[in-house]
Amino acid sequence: MDLPSPSLPVPTATGARRRVAVVLFNLGGPDAPESIRPFLVNLFTDPAILRVPGFVRPWLGRIIAWRRTKPATENYAILGGKSPLRELTEEQAAALEALLRQDTTTETKCFVAMRYWHPMSDETARAVKEWAPDEVLLLPLYPQFSTTTTGSSAIDWARAAARAKLDVPTTTLCCFHSHPGFAKATAALVRGAWDKARADLDPAIPLRVLFSAHGLPESIVKSGDPYQWQVEQTVASVMAHLDLPGLDHVVCFQSRVTPQKWIGPSTEDELERAGHDKVAVLVVPIAFTSEHSETLVELDVEYREEAEKLGVPGYYRAPAQNSDPAFIAALADLVSHARGSGRNLCSFAGPRQCPKQHGDCPHATLMAAMQRARERA
Repeated sequence: MDLPSPSLPVPTATGARRRVAVVLFNLGGPDAPESIRPFLVNLFTDPAILRVPGFVRPWLGRIIAWRRTKPATENYAILGGKSPLRELTEEQAAALEALLRQDTTTETKCFVAMRYWHPMSDETARAVKEWAPDEVLLLPLYPQFSTTTTGSSAIDWARAAARAKLDVPTTTLCCFHSHPGFAKATAALVRGAWDKARADLDPAIPLRVLFSAHGLPESIVKSGDPYQWQVEQTVASVMAHLDLPGLDHVVCFQSRVTPQKWIGPSTEDELERAGHDKVAVLVVPIAFTSEHSETLVELDVEYREEAEKLGVPGYYRAPAQNSDPAFIAALADLVSHARGSGRNLCSFAGPRQCPKQHGDCPHATLMAAMQRARERA
């Protein structure tokens, strides 16, 4: 399949090919059974994740990691003892680099920086420094901004870049929740899964779409995190590209891991409602752009079993984007707009994309946090 060529900015220096490093952010995952515990320690000692006083976090985070090691090990055993996320993200990076290199006025190289397991920001920042780019663009593979994902990764990168003495102009793409190319690519995946599900189902059985995103504690959203609102905007944008008028659908949230109140409705509650209503479900992982344990185990195994127990008459799941050509083309378009915007912290939609309670730019405080991280490194 031919990929559309992105419209990239003209180089500022006549005759010179500007070297651009694009760094893809993702969560990361254990690459062997013995790395599951340290991966969980890294996750639960992150102040963006475990929001308790700093003197408590190191030991509390390790206790949580210890308690979660056994169930996590059982989950990863289903996947062969490791997460596929690194390989899938590296495939995305290779596909994006190939597309961006169609523009001969720049020399682009894509790198991967994981937040909680290798390759992490320090090793990636050193690799970027060695490549000696003229500019860096940070590209989160989280469509919706949250302080727990893009925010945490960006701050971690700022520290790592300072330690590596990587001092070049850097642009951070904050989010792409309603980017037209992303929404259209996602809608195509949903439509393909919908058509397969409808062909498999008895015509008399209704089909409901559950747009399932990773949850957050309600307290984080109430403190100003725009994630939930942006997830809802993603669903609205995808629905606008689906030729399915009157589609029965709902936004829900999965992966609750603490006893505090989380945003809802939960995916489990929606499965229970579907069982009560006797409707089949098509689950769409709306905030994940790569397959990993929360899609391949939580959605494909755990929730499927739960749906069967609840009497849901059919359970189907749309794939994550992975290296889908239309999704990679959307990323290339995002790169081009981010580079051409001239803004330190940019997105495709400009500064007024979130409601007033999140401020004129809900992510503006991230730049100050990144600066503080550089100063402390």
